[in-house]
Amino acid sequence: MADIDFSKLLAGVGTGDIVPYLGPGALLGSTNAKGEPIPADSDSLIYAMNNGQPMAPRLMYEFPRAAMNQELKRGRKFVNTFLTKLYGETEWSRAPLHDWLASVKPACVVDVNRDTQLQDTYVGVPHTLITGISRVGGTDYRFKIFHYDGSAYTETTQEEVDASLPIIFKPLGTPRPESNFIASDADYVDYITELMGGFAIPSFLKESRPGKQYLFLGLRLTRDSERMIMSDITYASGNPRGWALITEPTDKERRFCKRMTIEIIEAEVQDFLAAAGVDTTAMAESVVA
Repeated sequence: MADIDFSKLLAGVGTGDIVPYLGPGALLGSTNAKGEPIPADSDSLIYAMNNGQPMAPRLMYEFPRAAMNQELKRGRKFVNTFLTKLYGETEWSRAPLHDWLASVKPACVVDVNRDTQLQDTYVGVPHTLITGISRVGGTDYRFKIFHYDGSAYTETTQEEVDASLPIIFKPLGTPRPESNFIASDADYVDYITELMGGFAIPSFLKESRPGKQYLFLGLRLTRDSERMIMSDITYASGNPRGWALITEPTDKERRFCKRMTIEIIEAEVQDFLAAAGVDTTAMAESVVA
């Protein structure tokens, strides 16, 4: 791979003009006590949910489909409990990418993973946490907002948010401070419908989006669910919309990114972090394993 100058992207994240958007590959290098990598992408989540065994081919297509199957068989609580135990009760080592984020503390980060490492990155730092919710009654909105005062979370409202604080946006949920997840097909349908209607993003975040650009780290854009959520979250962006680190992009990804004015950089997340001076040894060992 030819040398790539990441200085513009690194500087843009530092100033807040470029928003990191984290996908499953952002957790590369994170492992449990046995050295097993944290399940983050579709296949690894399905295996983890099914006791290490594959499911029927039609269910292996995508985690939301497999989660819907389990929800219908065992109830919605089963999927929520699985994700809570996986990400809220199992200890995982920190991914190198989060070490870099901890050194930068961006003003805003979008994270479509369901773990808590991004929240740990901002531990001790007051911030605003936005989490996605779905299939709820009593509200038109599909989000919850929490204020972190440096030690604990308390639920708050759009009107009470301190606009000067960093924003962590986790559209697919997190186990902390409340276990809420977008996981099954039914969750995605409800969430995406309200996202398209403008009810899944707080007004203060909408107002900050015009002209923003995004750096997509560890996110493949081959599936419609990821693409639809990303398209709506990054609405009103600058031109280009952003940059995506994708090695060996598919023709589908190339066409989609061209239409969305996203520039593909054919590089690994490790390459970007190495340019930022981060030790990526854990990521290399994870790939070998």
